[in-house]
Amino acid sequence: MKTFYITTPIYYPSGKFHIGSAYTTCLCDTLVRYKKLWGYDTRFLTGTDEHGLKIQQAAEAAGKTPQAHVDHIAGLAKELWKILDIENDDFIRTTEPRHEHVVEGIFERLIRQGDIYLGDYSGHYCVQCEAYFTATQIKDGNICPDCGRETRIVKEQTYFLRLSKYADRLLRYIDEHPDFITPETRKNEVVSFVKSGLNDLSVSRTTFDWGIKVPSDPKHVVYVWIDALSNYISALGYSTPDDRLYKKYWVEGDEVLHVVGKDILRFHAVYWPIMLMALGVPIKFRLFAHGWYMMKDGKMSKSKGNVVYPEPLVARYGLDAFRYYIVKELPYGNDGVFTPEDYVARINTDLVNDLGNLVSRTVAMANKYFGGTVRKTEHEDSTRRFEQELETVAAEATADYFRSMDEFKVTQALVATSRLVARTNKLIDETAPWTLAKDPALKPALESTIYHLLEAIRIATILYRPVLIRSCDRIFAALGVEDDRRGFADVGFGKKETYAVEQAIDHLFPRLDAEKEIEAVKAMMNQQKPAEAPAPVKKAEVAIEDFAKLELVVGHVRECVKHPNASKLLVLTIDTGDRVRQVVSGIAQYYRPEELVGRRVVVVANLKPVKLRDVLSEGMILCAEREKGFTLVEAPDVPAGSVIS
Repeated sequence: MKTFYITTPIYYPSGKFHIGSAYTTCLCDTLVRYKKLWGYDTRFLTGTDEHGLKIQQAAEAAGKTPQAHVDHIAGLAKELWKILDIENDDFIRTTEPRHEHVVEGIFERLIRQGDIYLGDYSGHYCVQCEAYFTATQIKDGNICPDCGRETRIVKEQTYFLRLSKYADRLLRYIDEHPDFITPETRKNEVVSFVKSGLNDLSVSRTTFDWGIKVPSDPKHVVYVWIDALSNYISALGYSTPDDRLYKKYWVEGDEVLHVVGKDILRFHAVYWPIMLMALGVPIKFRLFAHGWYMMKDGKMSKSKGNVVYPEPLVARYGLDAFRYYIVKELPYGNDGVFTPEDYVARINTDLVNDLGNLVSRTVAMANKYFGGTVRKTEHEDSTRRFEQELETVAAEATADYFRSMDEFKVTQALVATSRLVARTNKLIDETAPWTLAKDPALKPALESTIYHLLEAIRIATILYRPVLIRSCDRIFAALGVEDDRRGFADVGFGKKETYAVEQAIDHLFPRLDAEKEIEAVKAMMNQQKPAEAPAPVKKAEVAIEDFAKLELVVGHVRECVKHPNASKLLVLTIDTGDRVRQVVSGIAQYYRPEELVGRRVVVVANLKPVKLRDVLSEGMILCAEREKGFTLVEAPDVPAGSVIS
């Protein structure tokens, strides 16, 4: 039996977990359920990161000891995962002795090997990110390039991990394992970061004491990321007398997957594999770095009044509706935007109209026309071609679904399933069963139509099982589908020859009053809003003929460097299909050069060339303005040179 070991990052939120944190865990749980349906021996790890300066400060602000504070946070996490029906096999806390002992051993071993050495550090430190940055990495005003908060200058004696020693080896590993980091844009970021030169990493602290002490030098606390990253193997019993799980799921295992947010990519894609290289531990994992759930006005923030928590959404709309939305609406590898309007619309469209109505109508017709018993039937009526088209779509959608799930593209997998549901609904319109029922000679055609509806619903329900974890069993029961016809091996037409459906099925998903429910979701959000900013000044209208003069195309960023004469400018080399051009853009304070390599951006291609601080710019890339800067307008899945019209 193949094994599948999947992990989330271990969490430390400032309080309750919002939908962004819930996304990562629900995504992992979806992939675990998918693998289980294939018969994999799975292990799912999550937990909480409980050491570090920011946690010590948060505890002090709350008037608690650090241990009491993290006990509360861990309790919130465990409670939420129960509400979301997360099937994790282990929940690790970095304050647990089983973890601390492993970290102590790792640190001491790396000291003995010379991969960790004692030195002095002076530089910029971000408390929120628990990370050091060089003068070239921080933004103007000593701002952290990751979270946007102000850094502080820190001077202290510290232990260093020899990242530079392993840089070339890491690059070779990435090159030899092209699927190690996904999506491709994230891999390009990592490669650019490593090629720019790795400085040895400070891996201990002496300015606070809430953490794991270095056994041989206890005035030093182990750097929180060295501590936290080790959980992936400490939870399996690495370097302990009972290391059976480590051998089974890591050393001898078939698949290991770390799922993380893009903000902690560097730690997992650079520091963690280098730690494993130094320890002689095989790099068995693949890394999937996903985007964030954003709001229309940027990241979620209590001060903006735009934070969304899972609990009230689940309580009002049900678990399946929440899980369906949360894993479907975040595009693969990119950011997504949560709005109350989209949340309500997705439930009403996908779940109520398309799936729920299809099931209830089909069960009703099976009872009305055949007393609830429907058999696989042959016929030669003209409606046969519509059934054959449905069979073809089912086969294609199923193949797309499996391919997408294997590539962690859950959104695309659900789109494929929705395509099957839509085609099944269309069969009702094409064949008009109520008309076929009027002619006794067409009874075989009518029964075949209802049979195809039932088979298509059964197949779609199998595909939905990793996401709609409660509704699918209700559908199977209503259709009388046996347990041995609910698996991935049974997604083809004709696998179940006779249906005995229930007399009726309650609505799977009650229809929502859109206007009322949109307001209800808004009311769930934090209402502490800042003073309103002045309304933006509208620009003058232009005629459509003037707009049509612009040539907008998709460009693939091949290279990106800092402008030699301007700190706020970047120089990008962009393939726009017809040629490779150079574009200068004023986004240096929002993006590091390595972050842009590999992205597909929108370029104004027919802009008159101009020199910006002595460097030629042959176009302009489009950005969208946000509260604290700009973000690129991207077309991640569109080929370079594609025209936008």
